[in-house]
Amino acid sequence: MTILRFEDLVAQGKAAGQRVFIRADLNVPQDDAGNITEDTRIRASVPAIELALKAGAAVMVTSHLGRPTEGEFKPEDSLAPVAQRLGELLGREVKLVSNWVDGVSVQPGEVVLLENCRLNKGEKKNNEELARKMAALCDIFVHDAFGTAHRAEGTTYGIAQFAKVACAGPLLAAEIDAIGKALEAPKRPLVAIVAGSKVSTKLTILESLSKNVDGLIVGGGIANTFMLAAGLKIGKSLAEPDLVSAAKAVIESMKVRGAEVPIPEDVVVAKTFAADAPATVKAAADVADDDLILDIGPKTAARLADQLKAAGTIVWNGPVGVFEFEAFAKGTEAIARAIAESPAFSIAGGGDTLAAIAKYGIEKDVGYISTGGGAFLEVLEGKTLPAFEILTKRAAG
Repeated sequence: MTILRFEDLVAQGKAAGQRVFIRADLNVPQDDAGNITEDTRIRASVPAIELALKAGAAVMVTSHLGRPTEGEFKPEDSLAPVAQRLGELLGREVKLVSNWVDGVSVQPGEVVLLENCRLNKGEKKNNEELARKMAALCDIFVHDAFGTAHRAEGTTYGIAQFAKVACAGPLLAAEIDAIGKALEAPKRPLVAIVAGSKVSTKLTILESLSKNVDGLIVGGGIANTFMLAAGLKIGKSLAEPDLVSAAKAVIESMKVRGAEVPIPEDVVVAKTFAADAPATVKAAADVADDDLILDIGPKTAARLADQLKAAGTIVWNGPVGVFEFEAFAKGTEAIARAIAESPAFSIAGGGDTLAAIAKYGIEKDVGYISTGGGAFLEVLEGKTLPAFEILTKRAAG
């Protein structure tokens, strides 16, 4: 994928004195009083902003926050708390600018934060008039919000169409590089872990990956459906019996290429879904009618860990058991530790996956942690993200 990179433009001296518009992802969680409870996304946006400031650019930054109604400002939709936190991280005042579409006053070496872009009428539907007005505000548009790369909106697509120059910021460029390394030219064997409660929400991902990966590890409710497809009983476990034929097709698709979907040989079961429910390890063939499968068993975990340690590339999306309950967390922990120890290049994404990575403290041992939930899933589905498409088009002239 050929795109212009903001870092290259800065290195070539092309950002000095220019008006730079950065689309960041500053959509952070807040408590009822409006206090930011977790600022990872704000911190992740700082390198692009500092790069532009050091280059002597006049810097405008915007983001969405929450799901406001276009054209209707409410105090809880304001980026004011973000402006304050960003100012603390940058060590300078960051002024918040409202009603900015028709003009922004900002000087080289200054940075301003433009109020919640989703308040602008036409943002979500990528209105052309809005996109052209925003493009006219800048000399260089920098897309640095991978979490929105799967949406064709005014500040993620339209402005990139019409800006004089459109490029990827360091965060987005790193995502593009990691995705390319993991999926376009992976070191083999390529092993993917796809876990979650439902096959239906991940079916297109499973089908897409089954044509490319050497090993496809399924977990959670998805694994239960695959166990049904393999002729095993799953008791009263969460599953989708109507998708057994789809699961069989994925298994067959892999088999044709000499690849496999490992079916659990042992599982951890309980009679009720509760943190204090007694956990019992059973052979997969011995699951009782009133059992709930809540994790993979130790034999399965050891076999999968060996597979991951021998991999060349690992893609991880989803924990393999109910890791929030300690009694049913051992499978996910074994997978996490194996990924951490594996010499493979690993890329991980999805909210539950990031929670597992944090729980086991393996952040530094994962090759790349993706920040975009929906965007990451769409990449795994084999889709071309709108942001990637327009930036590639603009790079080609």
